[in-house]
Amino acid sequence: MKEVHEAFGWIDWSVVVIYMIFTTVLGERLSGKQATIKDFFLGGKSLPWWAVTGSMIATEISALTFIGVPGGVYAAQGDWTYLQWGIGSIIARFAVGYWLVPLYYEKEIYSPYDFMGNRLGEGVRRLVTGLFSLGAVLGASVRVVVTAVILKAVTGMDAMLCIVVIGAFAVLWTFLGGMQTVIWTDVIQFCLFILGGLLALGWLVGTLGWDQIVSLNQSTAPDGTAIDKMRIFNLASPFTEEGRALKYTLWVGLLAMPFQNFAAFGIDQLNTQRMFCCGSAKDARKAMCWSSVSIVITLVMLAVGSGLFAWYQVHQPNADLAAAFAKDTNNVFPAWIVTVIPTGLSGLILAGAFAAAISSLDSVLAALSQTSLSIFYGRKNLEDESKGKERVMQSRIAVCIWGVVLTIVTLGLWIAYENNKDNDLIGLAFGMVAYTFGPLLGILLAAIFLKGRNLTPGLIIGSFLSIFFVAWFRPEILIFFESVGAKDVAEAIVNSRPTLVSEWFFPINAGLTLFCGWIGKVILDSIAKRKAN
Repeated sequence: MKEVHEAFGWIDWSVVVIYMIFTTVLGERLSGKQATIKDFFLGGKSLPWWAVTGSMIATEISALTFIGVPGGVYAAQGDWTYLQWGIGSIIARFAVGYWLVPLYYEKEIYSPYDFMGNRLGEGVRRLVTGLFSLGAVLGASVRVVVTAVILKAVTGMDAMLCIVVIGAFAVLWTFLGGMQTVIWTDVIQFCLFILGGLLALGWLVGTLGWDQIVSLNQSTAPDGTAIDKMRIFNLASPFTEEGRALKYTLWVGLLAMPFQNFAAFGIDQLNTQRMFCCGSAKDARKAMCWSSVSIVITLVMLAVGSGLFAWYQVHQPNADLAAAFAKDTNNVFPAWIVTVIPTGLSGLILAGAFAAAISSLDSVLAALSQTSLSIFYGRKNLEDESKGKERVMQSRIAVCIWGVVLTIVTLGLWIAYENNKDNDLIGLAFGMVAYTFGPLLGILLAAIFLKGRNLTPGLIIGSFLSIFFVAWFRPEILIFFESVGAKDVAEAIVNSRPTLVSEWFFPINAGLTLFCGWIGKVILDSIAKRKAN
């Protein structure tokens, strides 16, 4: 897209550089002291709930929503059915706020894995920390890939270079001030994202008119096919093969996504670490429940997607742009920003997308650093205040190590993304976390309802079965076998599996892991009783 690359000039680059420097300096100034591990990882438990809410939303939205949602609407079969997932998201946040938060605040803990370890033993704490680390690396790598897509489309920079730069900035931000810096820089990204989305929507509506946008999104194609890109509900039944093949249905939103979001906001340390930065359970609950307003941002970006579809019906893209859009609809919004929005302003919006990827990544680095050190040193040694400065430095070293790991994994994922015909970034993101969210949720439910020390073997078996089950359905394993020349094996895998989208793995794998844990406990308890007799 040479036209787009040329439109992103030195003024836009200057805005990006200035914004990144400003955000880095401001985040460092707001970080406060980092004398103890509690200061570094929990912000001293002194952050206001509204800042935590903004940080949660910024992490959740990221560049993925910013370009993936408009690109999804613009795509051939795109519409607003993604909004149905918001129903499950809101249900889950209130469940976390009113059920899990009181449990987590009974004792001072640093993560949900401490809670599960306290109830089920050290073996389970190591298991869930490992599952979180796997899921965090995979999930964060998708967010960085999204930003690489943006920067490659707009600037012409090599995507792998973009990934390395993002990783370097993320390490710097986390290294400087821990969770204080992470959360305050997230708040800045949150404000800029809202500004960028509203600005884009206002420009589209002001230029085309809302009536024309609606008319072009609800029309008839030249071949006579009805177009309804503003459709919200899809009632396809999950008991039919067609329904099981669709991601964006009401039943997925009501039955599957509450499990995904319950795991995301109640178990994933990426979000729960923010919640633990609040000084009380009451503030943590408010932060969690108010983060539901993120659905408004999703709605804005869906409207932007419809606006872009209408824009390019009225202003036909040239051959170069049309080819780029046909190859990957995630190029649509970045290209429109650069070629339509005035110079400088477009640089600011794209700087926000760039910084958002960094803020998402630095959040993961802080969480990975905390959980890995907790396993390595043990909670008591990690929280020893007499070694506060030493532990903070070790935490920063762990951040650097995890930054390198994440960057390497993201480079590998970029190669897989380039070789995958399905460019659905939102589907890719949810597919990555499907590997671990189900087992994590099953283990949490076991900690709440079952308890006992004989659960560990069954939970380990259930977790591995769940991961293999997801791998059977996901495209990553096919890409692997094809890359090593085993195309026949890849075809056999495809032919052996039934129709099922990865979103159903969240409740299925949670149930599978919980069941295996319970069965294992029954068997081991029975053996123990026989030995006792």
